[in-house]
Formats: sequence, C-alpha cells, structure tokens
Amino acid sequence: MSSIFNVIHWNIDPEIFNIGTFGLRYYTLCFLLAFISSYLLMLHIFKRENKSQELLDQLSIYIFLGTLLGARLGHCLFYEFDYYKDHPLEMILPYTYVNGQFTLTGFRGLASHGGAIGILVGIFLFCRKTKVNFLWITDRLVIVVALAGAFVRIGNFFNSEIIGLPSNLPWAVVFEQVDQVPRHPAQLYEAICYVLIFLLLWNMYHRKASLKPGYMFGLFLVTLFGARFALEFVKENQEAFEEGMKYNMGQLLSLPFIATGIYLLFRPFKHEPEKKR
Repeated sequence: MSSIFNVIHWNIDPEIFNIGTFGLRYYTLCFLLAFISSYLLMLHIFKRENKSQELLDQLSIYIFLGTLLGARLGHCLFYEFDYYKDHPLEMILPYTYVNGQFTLTGFRGLASHGGAIGILVGIFLFCRKTKVNFLWITDRLVIVVALAGAFVRIGNFFNSEIIGLPSNLPWAVVFEQVDQVPRHPAQLYEAICYVLIFLLLWNMYHRKASLKPGYMFGLFLVTLFGARFALEFVKENQEAFEEGMKYNMGQLLSLPFIATGIYLLFRPFKHEPEKKR
C-alpha cells in the first residue's frame, strides 16, 4: 500500500499463501477472527450471568450454520436470483456447471442481510430447543455481532470488493485490482461504524442499566442497519439490476430491520410482578 498525491493505492494479494491445493485468504482469516472474538466475548457474558459454556457451545453451532447458510442463500435469492433459479444446487454446493463441465469455485457471494436472517432463524431454533428466552439471547448476541461485522468488512477491503464511488477526498483509495479510480473506502467506513456500535453496546451492557428486554437488540438494528442504509449512498451497486433504482437492494433490505428496531425501542413493556415462593 502506498500514498501518492493524497491517494492511497491498494494492491494487496487477497491470498496470504497457497500450498498446493490449500490456500489462506485474508477474508477467511477475518471471518475466523469474527467467530473467535465473538465466542470469547460471549463466553465472558455467559460466565458473568452464570450460564454454562456448554449452552454457549450449542448456540455457537446454530449461529455458525445460520450465518453461512443465510448469507449464501441471501446472496443467491436477493442479488442473483435470475441465475440461481436455473442452478439451484449451486446455491449450496461449491461448484459451477459451465459448458457441460463441473468446476470447483467455492462459494462466490455472501449477503450480510441474508446472514442476519440466518442468525435470527438459528437463534429461534436454539431457543425453541433449550427454552432460553429469545430476547435475552439477542440483547447479548448483538454486542458481538457488531464487532464480527467489522472483521468481515475488513476482509472485504482485503478482497477489494464492495468498493465505494469515485472520490477526491484525501483518504480515497485506488483499488488497483479493480481500476485506477480513487474511491471511498466504503468497507472501512462500515467497519468503523460497527466498531463504534460494538463499543456503545458493550458499555451499555456493563453499566448494568435497567433496560427492557429487546432494547439493546432494537438499538443494534436501528444503528447498524441505519449506518448500512446511509453508507450505501457512497458505494457502487453490486449488481447491474440495481442501476437506475432510487434505493439499492442493500437499502431496501435494511428497512425491515430498522423498522423492527424502532418497534423494539418504543414498544410498551410491563414488568411482571415477582412470584411468591
């Protein structure tokens, strides 16, 4: 990375190393760091509230599978439905079928909104099995999800993907693997926003504030997806069909999350009287 005439040139190889058929990419490393950091922070929360590590291990499996399946299916259904409706197996199998040949390509395309839906479905299934309160889990899990989102966006930066619109700002970045145009580092904008949201929620949690169930979940939905909605204005559209749309797919998908968050923040809540023993 170099800076010339107030423009940052970014030309990092997304692959850290490759040995034979095995390679490690920065994006994969960031994804792993997202899960590891989330697990450790949630372990701190569970121990603080006298919940077992075994319960967290069960939750982690649901979250991991929900994230991957949701993000993958979200991309296929929200952004490339015209292709995948004719190639449904490629949604869940890491190959493409072109000219009568199967080619191993890995999963090309993960959508954060789909990942969010997958996580919520995973939590719902986990709570139904374990009888843990849904809002108790979400109020705590969103703390670490914000930080995990920051790691993922840093991975996108290393991949030179989800790039911003052209810009003449001093911190504009030329993603040389894409073109020679200085652009907003939109991935870093999002990562910074998500870190700030994490710090806000982490501080609120440790202040032991008397908050109604679902409040932190609602605050997370409003702030994170509100930031996502706003930052889409400085991003390039990800798919051709978004050209000409007043609001792109990322913004449209953010609106239901924001609306749900507003409801959770302002919904009336009555404290149930303690039962006599």
